[in-house]
Amino acid sequence: MKKKTIVSLMSAILMISIVLAGCGSAKETNTAEKQEEFVYAMSGLFKPFNYKEDGKLTGFDVEIGEALAKKMAMKPKAITFPFETIIQGLRDKKFDAILGSMTVTEERQKAVDFTNPYYKSGSRIFVSANNTEIKSKADLKGKKIGVTPATIYEKLAKELTDQEKVMAYSQGDMTALMDLATGRVDAVICDDIFGKVGITQGDLKIKAVDELLQVDNQAIATNKEEKELTNKINKALDEIIADGTYEKISKKWFGYNLMETEK
Repeated sequence: MKKKTIVSLMSAILMISIVLAGCGSAKETNTAEKQEEFVYAMSGLFKPFNYKEDGKLTGFDVEIGEALAKKMAMKPKAITFPFETIIQGLRDKKFDAILGSMTVTEERQKAVDFTNPYYKSGSRIFVSANNTEIKSKADLKGKKIGVTPATIYEKLAKELTDQEKVMAYSQGDMTALMDLATGRVDAVICDDIFGKVGITQGDLKIKAVDELLQVDNQAIATNKEEKELTNKINKALDEIIADGTYEKISKKWFGYNLMETEK
């Protein structure tokens, strides 16, 4: 009788151990499944920075976001959002950050916070390859200028020509540059890097004019109350630059490191 009691007791202990082990595994699984998401938004219209290919969002910005999320031990989720209302979308907490080649401006800094720059470029005038009339910003008065709306480029265009001559391209800069190549607009103001990509990768018959209108810092926008997230992103950005991840992604999309501002 005593022997049976001991056997029963050992069986009970074994069963409890199995149950506890099972609970531990379930907890670990649930923790992995509930990994915090890093949801970052972009227009999806800014190839090769961010765009859709075969229905999938891809590009430099998308991969930078993935690399940052990995460093922060978060699950990356890139989404598209209309650029004209993207800051309001961030303020309404529809996503965690804007990682979409957004230029840092004083006006935007009143509404959102920005991380350290994740690349630097500048605003540039582009004209058709055979244009000999426009040689500088002084020649833009009265000219039809294509821009993406709600950008620093639209603001610059309105300062350089008549407001009714500013053509807004909600489909993005590439559409504007394509219209420039075919003569539908006289000039386009856009990011210098992007315009050059249109020449080298898009084979557009366009050219850059004069010097940069201004040097722009492109950074990741966050909610003002999310200081901890901003700090985490900055730390992750430092890490992907230091370990070569940033350079690898940059060279994949542009052939050189965008942090090398002399390019």
